[in-house]
Amino acid sequence: MFYKLISKHKREKLLGANVSENLRGQYKKRSMRVIKGDTVRILRGEYAGIEGKVEKVSTERSTLSIEGVQREKIRGGNVKVQIHASNVQIISLNTGDEYRLKGTHKVKEKNVKIKKGKEMKKAGIKKKESVKVEAT
Repeated sequence: MFYKLISKHKREKLLGANVSENLRGQYKKRSMRVIKGDTVRILRGEYAGIEGKVEKVSTERSTLSIEGVQREKIRGGNVKVQIHASNVQIISLNTGDEYRLKGTHKVKEKNVKIKKGKEMKKAGIKKKESVKVEAT
């Protein structure tokens, strides 16, 4: 009920889950937002240890429908169980989203640009000094 009181951009933050150690080294991120198509492992609750693909993401309640996680109804039939995003760990990413990959690669590029910038500044200063010496 109170989920509707939270604005949408703030609800997006609640959909974050931690990332497996393999992906942490690769993408330099500790946690990411879960999206449809990611493969996740459930860490807590009745279904702990089960791995599956995310079929549906509910931003209102910060829950996920995961492939293979079902419960039988009393009258018969199966129902998808909703798992909260904080109780899962991302094992593999859905790399189909270009915007998502841009965010992960920016971390690597920033460090390189900063180093290049410092080196260029130092090199630029040396060139100016050498130019002044040659001119006089």
